[in-house]
Amino acid sequence: MKKIIGFVGLLLLLILSYFLYNYFRIKYAKIEVTLVENLTLEFSEKKHVSDYITSINGKIIDDYIIDSTELGKKEVAFTFINDDHIKVKYSYTIEVVDTVEPLIWLGSSYSVPVGSDIHLTDKILCGDNYDSRPNCYIEGNYDLNTVGTYPLVFKAIDSSGNEESVAFDLNVYQPSNTEKPASPKTTTAYNDIVSKHKNETTKIGIDVSSWQGTIDFEKIKNAGVEFIMVRVGGTRGTNGEYFLDKQFKRNMEEANKYGIDVGVYFYSYSDSLEGAKKDAEWVVEQIRDYKVTLPIAFDWEEWAYFNDYNMSFFGLTNMADVFLSTIEAAGYQGMLYSSKLYLEKVWLETDYDTWLAHYTEQTNYEGTYKMWQLCDNGKVDGIEGPVDINVMYIDN
Repeated sequence: MKKIIGFVGLLLLLILSYFLYNYFRIKYAKIEVTLVENLTLEFSEKKHVSDYITSINGKIIDDYIIDSTELGKKEVAFTFINDDHIKVKYSYTIEVVDTVEPLIWLGSSYSVPVGSDIHLTDKILCGDNYDSRPNCYIEGNYDLNTVGTYPLVFKAIDSSGNEESVAFDLNVYQPSNTEKPASPKTTTAYNDIVSKHKNETTKIGIDVSSWQGTIDFEKIKNAGVEFIMVRVGGTRGTNGEYFLDKQFKRNMEEANKYGIDVGVYFYSYSDSLEGAKKDAEWVVEQIRDYKVTLPIAFDWEEWAYFNDYNMSFFGLTNMADVFLSTIEAAGYQGMLYSSKLYLEKVWLETDYDTWLAHYTEQTNYEGTYKMWQLCDNGKVDGIEGPVDINVMYIDN
């Protein structure tokens, strides 16, 4: 009995010694961490824990991306294994800041017909990466009921004190009853795009909707169309009822029948995260009976009414992310569609592929993109009117 008690006591002593050893080993573990001088993080910018560390005596276990969606002081806590193979905890404090000035989408002049009842601060896009509605106003006097040219300054200031201003001439003009002659319509031959852009890393295709009418899929297949992006439908305005594109079902069925790779796009009027998620769920329901091998694209283009949405650029991008993450959770690929200037000036960084719209012979867009919509006046056998032509970049 004494031997058992003695053994138990010895065992408890060993356990206690082990815990004390580890306690003091961790408590007095060597920690050598040197931080950068500038401990600020721009709102919505993606930086890792290690981006603020110039030297460390060990290896960080989880070099995660720091949350930058709220302004102010933020503690960044992490764990690393030091050179003595001891797991230790460390933290530092950064400040999330917003130093980006608002965006005023305005050139050197802006024209309106005499007698217009518009509010310029509502009509001209004035947005911000953080604020849902920055303070936008015009300096100078003008009269929309009197023809003339008025030198003005459009100014915007956000809640962080960032300011932007654009000097412009407001031209109030008298509309003419004489119609201008229509410019001659030009077309871009599908074969020309194939000759210029087709190689082992690309596929050439089109995107279509009811505007293209009844498509002869046998002819477009024979013409070399390798993929097709089909409009699934949309809503009748913000929070309106859903509708299917009139040609959606036939386009999907024919694309599958002729073995043409197909993806879809959804024209969104959404103004909330909940609405974007609902949109994505509706799209998934419409496409589940078809073979969809290409991405599902989120297409939001309500720029002329952007101010009415009371939405920051972060909110807009987050809304797209919700739509696309819902799409990917259903087993499909997600993609963001937008034109070059809006990708450069409005959309924030996203984790999804980009479908770039830039109607030019050679794009100078510096961001990454999976697909390039290079014209809207394409001509291909099997479609009577104009059609958008796209280049898709594939991984070998």
